[in-house]
This record gives sequence, C-alpha cells and structure tokens, in this order.
Amino acid sequence: MDDAHRAELRALLDERAAQVEKTLAALAADLDALAQARGDATADDEHDPEGVTLSGEWSRLQGLRTEQLRERDDLAAALVRWDAGTYGLCEGCGRPIPVGRLRVRPMATLCVSCAQSARG
Repeated sequence: MDDAHRAELRALLDERAAQVEKTLAALAADLDALAQARGDATADDEHDPEGVTLSGEWSRLQGLRTEQLRERDDLAAALVRWDAGTYGLCEGCGRPIPVGRLRVRPMATLCVSCAQSARG
C-alpha cells in the first residue's frame, strides 16, 4: 500500500471513529429521554397503549447502540493493527487486503477470498 492510500485510510478510520462516538452520544441522549418517558408513563405496560411503543423504541435504540459499540471495538482493533504495522494485511492468508475493500470496510481483517471462505 502506498503512502497516499495509507493517509486516505487513516483519515477514513479517524472519521469513522469520530462518527461512531457522535452516534453513541446521540443514542445515549435518546435512551435517557426514553427512560424518562418510560418513568413518567404508567407502570402497567400490559394495559398502557404507549407501553409497547416505548418498549419497542427502547429495543430498537439498544440494538443500534450495540451495533455502534461493536463498530467502535472493531475500529479500535484496526488502530492497534495500524500501530503494529499489520493494518491492511489479511489475518487469514497474510496477503494485502485490497484498498477498495478497506475503503468500504476500513476495519476489515480478511481479504475478499478469506472472508468468502469464512462465510461458508
């Protein structure tokens, strides 16, 4: 990988990490607001017409939060690989991961061939 691609991918990793943190902060605010709304509502969810809506929204937000936390962990691992000098190398075969794949999924750990093999 040449220096221009390395700079591009590092900027992409940093931008993606900043976006994940921003999204996590927004989700935390939404979850806090929803917790307040749930606390203000009646405790009888079975007969509360808003109970299912609040519970459904809580589940949706928690799912989004879980996805963002996983992405944050994957990005942190990519940055560790960056610092170790192994970023962009396939953990399966050791060959370089194509730049195009890293542009789409900058935290990728496998080349296309190894990723396809891992799926089944």
